[in-house]
Amino acid sequence: MTGNHGLACVTHPLGTLFPLRFVVVCSFCRGRYLLSYHSGHQAWETQGGHIEANETPEEAARRELAEESGVTDAELVPVCDYESWDEGGAANGRVFAAVVRAPGKLPASEMSAVALFDALPGNLTYPKVTPVLFEEAEMCVKREQNSARI
Repeated sequence: MTGNHGLACVTHPLGTLFPLRFVVVCSFCRGRYLLSYHSGHQAWETQGGHIEANETPEEAARRELAEESGVTDAELVPVCDYESWDEGGAANGRVFAAVVRAPGKLPASEMSAVALFDALPGNLTYPKVTPVLFEEAEMCVKREQNSARI
């Protein structure tokens, strides 16, 4: 198992950190976690990556979700901003929750598989970050679902 075990993070209210360099998409499908297996890291991770020039965070999140899981049919909800750091430096990003309506076909990429989990697996690329961001995303999705019922 490889990955970045030194990367840590803290969350901030949505829209409070700038500049944003990354997006993370915490994906849910039928009440389960949807994660992608990164061949190089030999570990499971969320979908996400760099925000490209002239791309909004939401556009980046949709692109990364499709590239790293094949999912193109999902409700995307902005969750929070986050600051992450390790011995190499720090960067800001935005977290999105994806409520997947239909799985897609995984395109050729650094991801070799997509799977659903009832709980986060132990083999995570970012074990100090992924649980924190999924917790925020899960609370946000539950708030959205509760407000839709009223």
